[in-house]
Amino acid sequence: MTMTEDETFDYVIVGGGTAGCVLANRLTADGQHSVLVLEAGRRPTSPWIDIPAGFTKLLVDDRYNWRFQTEPEANTKGRVIAIPRGKGLGGSSLINGMIYVRGQPRDYDQWAQAGCAGWSFDDVLPYFRKLEDFRGRPDPLRGQGGPLPVTEVAERPALAEAFIAAAGEAGFPRNPDYNGRRQDGFGYYQVNQRNGRRVSAEKAYLDPVRGRANLDIRTETHVTRIELKAGRAVAVRYRRGGEEHVVRARREIVLAAGAFQSPQLLELSGIGDPAVLAGAGLAVRHALPGVGANYIDHFCTRMNWRVLQPVTLNEATRGVRLAAAVLQYFAARRGILTLGTGLAFGFVRSRPDLADPDVQYFFMHASYANAAERKLDHQPGMTIGVAQMRPESRGTIHARSPDPFAPPAIRPNFLAARTDQLCMIEGMRIARHIVNQPAMAPYRGEEMSPGTACASDDDWLDFARENGQTIYHACGTCRMGRDPMAVVDERLLVHGVAGLRVVDASIMPNIVSANTQAAVLMIAEKAADMIAADARG
Repeated sequence: MTMTEDETFDYVIVGGGTAGCVLANRLTADGQHSVLVLEAGRRPTSPWIDIPAGFTKLLVDDRYNWRFQTEPEANTKGRVIAIPRGKGLGGSSLINGMIYVRGQPRDYDQWAQAGCAGWSFDDVLPYFRKLEDFRGRPDPLRGQGGPLPVTEVAERPALAEAFIAAAGEAGFPRNPDYNGRRQDGFGYYQVNQRNGRRVSAEKAYLDPVRGRANLDIRTETHVTRIELKAGRAVAVRYRRGGEEHVVRARREIVLAAGAFQSPQLLELSGIGDPAVLAGAGLAVRHALPGVGANYIDHFCTRMNWRVLQPVTLNEATRGVRLAAAVLQYFAARRGILTLGTGLAFGFVRSRPDLADPDVQYFFMHASYANAAERKLDHQPGMTIGVAQMRPESRGTIHARSPDPFAPPAIRPNFLAARTDQLCMIEGMRIARHIVNQPAMAPYRGEEMSPGTACASDDDWLDFARENGQTIYHACGTCRMGRDPMAVVDERLLVHGVAGLRVVDASIMPNIVSANTQAAVLMIAEKAADMIAADARG
């Protein structure tokens, strides 16, 4: 392996995903500091990326997806569960469902109350507003003119309208903006699209600034470890082609590799729990027991019904109707190809004593013969995804060995906490209750999954264990805090290591009650301000 010593930069950003794109944009804006972005994936070129419905292709494409898998666990019947993670500039924003949900103010207030000063909702709201270009009703809580378009799903199929009406009949209000003053209710998801096209973090943040002289972006570069010297992170080692490189940082190394690879890379660098490092054959350079712990993710079951009328995506994506949909999309940027993973939303409380919703619904007028591969049924069908928003179960993500190319060992420990089990059970029961309302009668066919024989708590829980999946919201594995298990402080600096910061979903102390992309964008925006402030002294 040829060794090459590269030049020095002020900031080296490890990871060109969602957070990395934000940081690259903001840290180069004043022209005073040089920034290098190292991304293991490629620059995205697939035509499926711009087409929202193309996520079904990208989720099984090794070029843009790391395609991680969990370890088999008893809580989920020994199954190996697929965990897609974006690969390439833009990261998971290249392949996700584009759903934009901030979460609840209480989520961030609890971060602050747990000792993370500066992370209350009032503290982070300006960053949400800064990043948004919201195309909805003006509201002082929402931002306009930011780099990321946020717009409501454009399509209004009759079946989705019936679902929202049925929720109203069941006692749940319609909500025009779940990112506004309250989250409760039902309506249509907000997505990151412009004129019917996906807008990834790369499109929003990186593309407009590629020409800056102080920004260097290197793709297909696999970082192998961070070099430490006298308690400071001083350099990054990476492989590109047949060469190994070392690049130095004058000011900081910013780790933005995501909730899976940020803890793995810390461990490969000798930063972590000594017992875990020893088990993986790694030398200890800085003991930090919380690295890779506190793994949190949203677990989701998918309930399916047969639909009595031919008004679903199952039949609209075949033959002549598919050809017509393709023509409609390229002529007007409208129609079914603008749809991602969620059409209509629902946020409800599994118990009346809760202060905020704890169950999220994802309604699609489609059903899958194979959910993992996104293969649609041949007959009309619909799906309601049911997810618990504030899981108490905690898992781990750790390096397996000193091999930087080996995937980490992922143990989510889904459904370990009784609270999680009860929330999922009640969330599924409420979904069935909604579908059984009069508004759905013209469309409602057989409940295919789990089926009406599923009635007791044990039945529902068994269904969840056998069929539930992650919805790709991993976080918490380098969590922020001041206690012995925290990995970074409230300025996202790694405890005990100078010149090293983590900026991605891994720093969340607790998961937000939402899809996580909006929170990651906010974290990166706030981190960029903190980094700039520290540079000014």
